[in-house]
Amino acid sequence: MSEIIKKATRDGYGDMLVELGKKHTDFAVLDADLSASTKTATFGKVFPERHINCGIAEENMMGIAAGFAASGMKVFASSFAMFAVGRAYEIIRNSIGYTSLNVKIGASHAGVTVGEDGASHQCIEDLTLMRVIPGMTVLNPCDYEEAKSCVKAAYETDGPFYIRFGRLAIPVLEKQTNFELGKGIELVQGNDVAIIATGYMVHEALKAAEILSQDGIKARIINIHTIKPLDNDIVIKAAKECGAIVTAEEHSIIGGLGSAVTEAICELCPTPVLRIGVEDVFGISGPALELINHFKLDAKSIAEKANTAISLKK
Repeated sequence: MSEIIKKATRDGYGDMLVELGKKHTDFAVLDADLSASTKTATFGKVFPERHINCGIAEENMMGIAAGFAASGMKVFASSFAMFAVGRAYEIIRNSIGYTSLNVKIGASHAGVTVGEDGASHQCIEDLTLMRVIPGMTVLNPCDYEEAKSCVKAAYETDGPFYIRFGRLAIPVLEKQTNFELGKGIELVQGNDVAIIATGYMVHEALKAAEILSQDGIKARIINIHTIKPLDNDIVIKAAKECGAIVTAEEHSIIGGLGSAVTEAICELCPTPVLRIGVEDVFGISGPALELINHFKLDAKSIAEKANTAISLKK
């Protein structure tokens, strides 16, 4: 058995910025005094002339990013998800989204796996807020390699992007050579129930499939790295062929992946959909994996929800 390699998605962000920086000179990287944590410091060590620490002033950083982009540069603007989205939302909406500028927001430390930092730092509403900005592409990679692919795709694609990264070191899945912006990836085949997951929750979904298989249930596991625009084709195909859906996200059940999938299915192929996510509550302080269990985001809870979804089939 090969050794399991664990890396945080934020590491993929920092490493791909360096790879891109070696090939292209048309972009800058901004940070709000958190470059060691967001991993943009990796880029800053190699390209100090293109790495700007804007200080603890996220609104100002987004304004500077908009200025760079309006002048023809591509920009990656980085901070913790809570600060990038929470503090700077109006600037992102009006100065970046409304003007469709080439600003790529790299938001790290998202979700409850921030751990002991607690509710004030556990951003579980960022996908919701970014989804509703017209023209904003929203990405949530599931591992280190996919994080690198998301950053590369954001660089190569015009328009504003929001990319969500995590703090926790998680397993690196077998490299997915079929990454395509806006397209979901079927990781496990099955027709009894479809588990549609994003980010860290892809790993819990894969473990849930193993649990279900012990009872002879074949779960289809779909990785959604692009929350917006959602791959409606893979979602509707799963609804038609499986007849029951479970969504899984390390995010509020309100407005994120579960909402996006439900909206598509209700309009195009009504099917039972049950959502796994943080209920309508704030986060709490604690070790990352203990919080996954506390909020019932773990594989066992997903498997239980999948059995319930199957029982709702017509």
